[in-house]
Amino acid sequence: MEPIVILSRLPEALLPWYAEHRRALPWRETREPYRIWLSEIMLQQTRVEAVKGYYSRFLQALPTVEALAACPDDQLHKLWEGLGYYSRVRNLKKAAGVLVSDYGGIFPRSYEQVLALPGIGAYTAGAICSIAFDLPTPAVDGNVLRVVSRLTDDPSPIDLPATRTRVRDLLAQVYPPPAGDFTQALMELGATLCGPNRKPQCGECPCRSFCLAFRNGTAESLPVKAPKKDKRREDRTVFVFSCDGRYALERRPEHGLLAGLWQFPNVAGHLDTRQALTQVEAMGLHPVELLREVSRKHIFTHIQWNMRGIYLEVARPEGGFQWFTPEEIQTQAALPTAFRLFWEEVQNV
Repeated sequence: MEPIVILSRLPEALLPWYAEHRRALPWRETREPYRIWLSEIMLQQTRVEAVKGYYSRFLQALPTVEALAACPDDQLHKLWEGLGYYSRVRNLKKAAGVLVSDYGGIFPRSYEQVLALPGIGAYTAGAICSIAFDLPTPAVDGNVLRVVSRLTDDPSPIDLPATRTRVRDLLAQVYPPPAGDFTQALMELGATLCGPNRKPQCGECPCRSFCLAFRNGTAESLPVKAPKKDKRREDRTVFVFSCDGRYALERRPEHGLLAGLWQFPNVAGHLDTRQALTQVEAMGLHPVELLREVSRKHIFTHIQWNMRGIYLEVARPEGGFQWFTPEEIQTQAALPTAFRLFWEEVQNV
């Protein structure tokens, strides 16, 4: 059976199922494009349950595109702290600036114009345009690719751009008039019954009567992904300096990994205690007491940091760093997760 014939049966099967079984999620209570955009960006690489609280707090602080465009970077990063992939929030602010300057703070209703905004790719543009404006623009993410690969019993690697493009083109041909509900129904099926990292619940699926993988017994072996490259591993030594109840932080460079965020001072490589004390002296600080040493690991998309944390009381708050109280770190300084791991050690003592 041709893929287009199979997919043409999706609207009739999925829409009634979605109306009855959809999860109650806060971003489904609106068609306002700013809120839909925010939820889609937050949900990238992040679990739904983790996003709920961030979504509510972010909108309470920044309820409009104009508020987002005008938000100071430190406040913005603090609102995002813990979500990771900080380029997402930097692009949110850039796009908000474009929306304010070029569109008067109102989202354009053209897919091409939405796609041209900073940080918005084909998936996010498709989600915004279909959910907010009911345009027949597929939003093809991993959940949707999983559903389609099983429905059509297709072993093509879903992480190849050509596969994603082909699926998007096929779905565009079968979109029904309630485009927003159809987009969310596809996402919902791929997040629940046909979800990742677990056995598909084919017996409860509204599409099982025309699903080729269910018919052929191949559902559990799909989807297929191309082999992953090994992550690059980097060793780092992280210093947690304290003096009179304050802690040393510094800004990361404005470009590259974790750009512009706060961090504890750190250097490449794993330094032993003697080397670390020598490094501290070179930073212009005078160690008073070695408090403790810990090891932590943090995994980024393409890099794994293996980190050795060294906690030191120093004589004076010097070294060209900025020195924060614990309250200021909690309320003002956005620490990415890689460094918050070491701050949690301080809080747990």
